[in-house]
Amino acid sequence: MSKSDLLLELYSNLSTTGALTFSSKALVNKMLSYTDIANAKLVVELGGGDGSITQGIMDRLSPDAELMVFEINRSFCDAMEKQFPMPNVQIICDSAENLELYLKGRKVDYVLSSLPFSLISKDATDQILYYTKNSLNEKGKFIQICYSYLLKKLFGKYFSKIETKFTMRNLPPAFVMICH
Repeated sequence: MSKSDLLLELYSNLSTTGALTFSSKALVNKMLSYTDIANAKLVVELGGGDGSITQGIMDRLSPDAELMVFEINRSFCDAMEKQFPMPNVQIICDSAENLELYLKGRKVDYVLSSLPFSLISKDATDQILYYTKNSLNEKGKFIQICYSYLLKKLFGKYFSKIETKFTMRNLPPAFVMICH
């Protein structure tokens, strides 16, 4: 799928993508700077989109580590399956609400997300954040890209420590929230 086709898909599904453009390389690098992906064993990405964050993860991920990418848009999933055919990458065309079904009790080093929580129902949001919190290992982190500082209060219901960073190097400028 070409970049223009991906953009068309993005704009056609604003209610589920929640973004005007894909994450910039600067934003992806900022998000990943709060991780140690090279030493991770299991990483989960919520909202794979065009694979911008996925590519950043794969550039850092050890070949013996595993990446699970959740995305509900079939077109994005198909494109990512072609872009990331590696055996240690699993593209899951399903809601992040079903995270626990795929983890089967395994613990995660990092959950990286660009999900549009402002557009997701309260019940689905609560389920995603509950399972995300419970899936992390004891040193694990949930790292969220978002466009509203108000989401910090939502994440505070599940995580006791939240660091907030900001970058202007994205359109629109974005927050990166690092939750422990």
